[in-house]
Amino acid sequence: MPHPAASPAFVAVEPRQRWRRDATVFLTSQTVSLFGSMLVQYAIMWHLTLETKSGAVMALAAVFGFLPQAVVSIFGGVWADRLNRKLLIIGADAMIATATLALALLMLGGADDLWLIYVALAIRSVGAGIQMPAVSALLPQIVPTDKLMRVNGINGTIQSSMMLLAPAAAAAVYASSTIVAVFFVDIVTAVIGIALLSLLSVPSPVRRLAAGEARAGYFDDLVGGLRYTASHTFVRWLLGLYAVVFVLIVAPSYLTPLMIVRTFGDEVWKLTANEVAFSVGMILGGALLATWGGLKNRIAMVVGATVAFGGLSVGLGLSTNLYVFFAFMFAVGLAVPFFSTTSMTLLQETVEPEMQGRVFGFVGIVMAVAMPIGMAVFGPLADRFTVEAVLVASGVATFGVVAAAVALPSGRRALVAASSHAVP
Repeated sequence: MPHPAASPAFVAVEPRQRWRRDATVFLTSQTVSLFGSMLVQYAIMWHLTLETKSGAVMALAAVFGFLPQAVVSIFGGVWADRLNRKLLIIGADAMIATATLALALLMLGGADDLWLIYVALAIRSVGAGIQMPAVSALLPQIVPTDKLMRVNGINGTIQSSMMLLAPAAAAAVYASSTIVAVFFVDIVTAVIGIALLSLLSVPSPVRRLAAGEARAGYFDDLVGGLRYTASHTFVRWLLGLYAVVFVLIVAPSYLTPLMIVRTFGDEVWKLTANEVAFSVGMILGGALLATWGGLKNRIAMVVGATVAFGGLSVGLGLSTNLYVFFAFMFAVGLAVPFFSTTSMTLLQETVEPEMQGRVFGFVGIVMAVAMPIGMAVFGPLADRFTVEAVLVASGVATFGVVAAAVALPSGRRALVAASSHAVP
């Protein structure tokens, strides 16, 4: 159903007959690029930890790694609705690779100042802010609407698999060589990803203007995106739920290693098993969505996954047995695709094509800002109280927020529309 706040009509290009080939090429290019980026992410984190052993340094690295993405996503969404999305992704990848190459060459020359790493992290974060809205908005251009859930499920499974593979690969390269070697691997994967993506032919967004109507300016598009998101009750409702989940569930989940060390012991294998249980759960959840396709009632899946997060958070906090704790972590990972992949698919199915870049830009802002806010709240609380108490409290709070979200008029309309298989 077109929304009254939408901009001039967008001339949508129907996915082509060769969409399977195009989707395969696109996902392969993004997988290769993501692999290299994750290698650098882990290597820099380990390098800073080992070289400085400073919490302040790690905090600054997080700021430079997240904040630029949150700011740039506002503008990246507008660019994704005005420019060729494929070229935007290629440009962002090239910018990130160039920054990584410059840092590698400087470190080979003996420069190891922290500010150089911070600058590289900031540039990489800017690239992510440009890339994320374009990637999310490009997929519906090449995949039929009724296949989006399955393709997003496949993409989620691939990304989850990278969470298992990338740390091991980064450790192998970093331990046997230097961090510079990891940087060069990232540069090679970026080149391969760009080369694969260049094989696709993806049209630029085109707007059909009324007679005598001028093309909207850049800032008009930016304001239009803000108005659209603020006035579209379903999009506003879903983004609000997204923010709540990131603050109340994603942030406290980062404290689970601390709970393991405090409660179950500081053996490395226990921390590793915690990450593996979560990642395997995500992989299986994504694979299930990819093969099954999910319920037709997408809203029910999102709400159900959010309720599950609340219950599992409480379960984690009440766990007194390590293996029960791991089972809950596996279940959390299993539920993640049912929330994240389904939410992404809902937006791709619901938001008008000419607005998707800007809406996904706002999604990027929520993801980049909500988690640090949650950590700023729950991190100090975990030092004042037990992690168990924090997890239980966050789970109970999630139940209350979901109840309120469903009781809101926008939530009720979303559920009614979903039950009749209509677009909210």
